Amino acid sequence: MSAAALEEVEVDYAGRGRALGPLSLTIGAGEVVALVGPSGCGKSTALRLLAGLEPATRGQVRRAAGRGETSVVFQAPTLAPWMSAGANVALPLELAGLPRAEARARAVEALSRVGLAGTADSRPAQLSGGMAMRASLARALVTQPRLLMLDEPFAALDEITRRTLADDVLALWSQTRPAIVFVTHNVEEAAYMAQRIVVLTRGPGRIAGEVRVEAPLPRPAGFRTWPVFTEAAEAVSALLAQGVEAGS
Repeated sequence: MSAAALEEVEVDYAGRGRALGPLSLTIGAGEVVALVGPSGCGKSTALRLLAGLEPATRGQVRRAAGRGETSVVFQAPTLAPWMSAGANVALPLELAGLPRAEARARAVEALSRVGLAGTADSRPAQLSGGMAMRASLARALVTQPRLLMLDEPFAALDEITRRTLADDVLALWSQTRPAIVFVTHNVEEAAYMAQRIVVLTRGPGRIAGEVRVEAPLPRPAGFRTWPVFTEAAEAVSALLAQGVEAGS
């Protein structure tokens, strides 16, 4: 059973030519997949296709199409600054027609699950970068999506916060098991978080290869010292080097 799939998709942009493809990729239900590749290879474009945020020029996109079944977290938290954290998280539920009181109650629960208990009345400006990203995750997860998209969500954060949030995302994944697709430039982050790492060539991105990380999720303590982690990171780095050459 798949949560989403790209079938021989290509994306062309006016004045820029081919940006992605041809590319075929299937995301299994409950699977955690990382997309890695050089800048400009089309990683974020592939994610937007899977999320239904833009159409393919050619090929077919299959995805969970029901309301609330796909959620996206971008690199910037994208919280409405005039609304409280609780109101931001409740917004998708209210837009789906849930009564405000119920939506706000579920938002408070979602904030608590991401470690932000007691912040429902705080404005985004009162939150640190890491806290704002947690609020964005709470908003994405409050609808209990089948497919969660993360577009370099930790890129602007310090290393300690990145690692903490990586563990938080995997802990949250273990509760409801959505399929997760995340874009990252960080090879070690991909090896730590993903069950499968898809490496793209230089743009227009095609698949250079895949690396599977055969280890439990969420990751055990000290996983970054395990040989399987090191081997996965090295294999991804080797595919990246090959992908750059292939796209030249």
